[in-house]
Amino acid sequence: MENLTESDNNFISELNCIKRSDDMNSANRMMVPKKVFFTSGVGKHKDPLISFELALRDAGIEKFNLVTVSSVFPPGCKIIESKKGISELYPGQIVFTVMARITSDEQGKKIFASIGAALPSDPTLNGYITEYHGYWDGEDKGTHAENMAAYMLNTAFGIKPHKKFNITRIAEVEEITTVISAAVFVM
Repeated sequence: MENLTESDNNFISELNCIKRSDDMNSANRMMVPKKVFFTSGVGKHKDPLISFELALRDAGIEKFNLVTVSSVFPPGCKIIESKKGISELYPGQIVFTVMARITSDEQGKKIFASIGAALPSDPTLNGYITEYHGYWDGEDKGTHAENMAAYMLNTAFGIKPHKKFNITRIAEVEEITTVISAAVFVM
């Protein structure tokens, strides 16, 4: 390699940059979830942390290190049943989720957590997921979460959603109550 010209060295350097760029693109693609499932849970306890843990258990996602992310539904991401999704994850695994969560100690009030989704007909475009939570007043909070996701899709691409849906959980507060709804990604 000692006999290489400066031009040869520059060419080799460019090839190495291209290879690193391709490796980075592959690594970035690996970080795009391929599957998603939707779940919800309720937990009630005198301690807020345990209340949250019990809500995670009710949803079936307590064994994972959950990292909340923003509201993009990845292009080409397949929706699967929660039981199937949970079976593809491992205890202790870092798992990305869009989560709506509320905890309250206001006895007798009702609280809700909702995840809404709006998906385009073109699978190469991303969709949107919204998280919405609060005190339930008898109104349809799931449709509101769907409509927020549809608004995001419309303002991003100028299109109406091909599909909208939600998962909403409502609970009456006893002790300290936590309600969660989540979109959980599987890589």
